[in-house]
Amino acid sequence: MDPRPAVVPCIFYRDPIAAMKWLEAAFGFETTVLLTDAEGRVGHAEIDVLGSPVGIGGEWEGPPLGKAAMKAPASLGGFGTQFLRITLPDGLDGHCARARAAGAVITQEPEDQFYGARTYRALDPEGHVWNFSEELRAVSDEEIERASGLTRRNVSAEA
Repeated sequence: MDPRPAVVPCIFYRDPIAAMKWLEAAFGFETTVLLTDAEGRVGHAEIDVLGSPVGIGGEWEGPPLGKAAMKAPASLGGFGTQFLRITLPDGLDGHCARARAAGAVITQEPEDQFYGARTYRALDPEGHVWNFSEELRAVSDEEIERASGLTRRNVSAEA
C-alpha cells in the first residue's frame, strides 16, 4: 500500500457529487472514494489527480470548526482563498479544450510563461480556480530574475 501524502487538499462544493462528476468529465480526474449517509449526503469523498488525492466535501460549518465555515466560491460571491496548481505531464492544450467543452470558464488561455511552463486557468461551475501547467524547459534563477525582476530569496537563511 502506498503511503498517503503528507498534505491532502480539500475543496468544498454546494453539490459535491455533481462536482465530482463534472471534474471527471472536464479534467479527467477519477473519483476514488465516495462515502454517503442514508440521505445520500457526502460523508467523505476523494478524487485522484494524477496520483494525488484531493478531498471533495459539501459545504459545512459548526463543530469542530469553531467560527470557520467551509464554502464554495459560488456561496461567497466568487471569493476564494486558494487555487489548485496541477502539473500535467503533457497535452495542456488538449486538456484545456476538453475542459472548455465540458463548460469550464477559461480565465487564462494556454500561454508560455517566463518561468518555463505553459499554463492555463479555469473556473469550475462553483467558482474554484484550477491552474494547469506543463513544464516546457528548465529555467535558471538568473533567467527568471532577468525576465521578471523578481529575486529568489532563501527565507530560512534570513531567520
